[in-house]
Amino acid sequence: MAKGFASTTDLTEKKVTFSEIGPDLYAFTAEGDPNSAVIVGEDGCLVFDAQATPAMAGKVIERVRAVTDKPIKYVVLSHYHAVRVLGASAYQAQGIIASQETYRLIEERGQQDWDSEYGRFPRLFQDAESIPGLTWPTLAFDGEMSVFLGKREVRLMQLGAGHTSGDIVAWVPDAQVMFTGDLVEYHSACYCGDAYLREWPATLNEIREFNPKAIAPGRGDALKGLETTREAIAMTRDFVGTLYGAAELSVAKGRSLKETWDATREAMDPKFSSFAIYEHCLPFNVSRAFDEASGIDDPVIWTAERDREMWAALQGG
Repeated sequence: MAKGFASTTDLTEKKVTFSEIGPDLYAFTAEGDPNSAVIVGEDGCLVFDAQATPAMAGKVIERVRAVTDKPIKYVVLSHYHAVRVLGASAYQAQGIIASQETYRLIEERGQQDWDSEYGRFPRLFQDAESIPGLTWPTLAFDGEMSVFLGKREVRLMQLGAGHTSGDIVAWVPDAQVMFTGDLVEYHSACYCGDAYLREWPATLNEIREFNPKAIAPGRGDALKGLETTREAIAMTRDFVGTLYGAAELSVAKGRSLKETWDATREAMDPKFSSFAIYEHCLPFNVSRAFDEASGIDDPVIWTAERDREMWAALQGG
């Protein structure tokens, strides 16, 4: 290979921000690295997305302890990706909650995803030796469920596929704040390697219908105010739509994966090249968009070997 993935040379530590986006609701953000979020209720806390390692989860716990001494009762996994889930053990929570589909995806491809993600983006796995193994939800649900932190209700919902087939969001009705995971990003590229690109815009429409006053996105800054949340939803829709539209046109014209890569860059670079992790995501995004436009409905499992084969094809090797 002429060169490696952009992410293998991304070694710069990101500045963490821990901001209150609603009453006792906090977003842990890190300049385009994976976000976490914290919901504090009367008798305990819920952490939404766990980080990639127990050591990195410790940084979230430090911020939680700066605002409350209430126990962390639940960890909620928005989806199955390693950078989101493998730090869950650090919280010593009484429950780890995810959708039933996320549980299935962990069974089907959790280990391969771990190996693949660690190989692509080692900086996001600080102290990887602290990971005890795959994270397994202790409670999995279909559709919708509510968690109560005292009187505070947290509604966990599957609004549709997008970033993965198992995505869930958390909605806090008393504050009208939503935690979206990677279904919404802000000035950060969407990772689409395991996405359902045709379905994603409809899921974004479902999120928009809630008119959230604030959003903790999967990556990028916390979003406050209806105007800002709608901007982020529209930005995510534009990213996903531009990607799939370019791939769909290329496939219709009988172009190869390499030719689709070139055409997609032409369509996307002017609008999105300044976004965080854009170069990291693009090879996987184009590959998935090419597959979906070619009729491969379910994402092919990424392995470290497949990563290398795909990158060699895009380099013309």
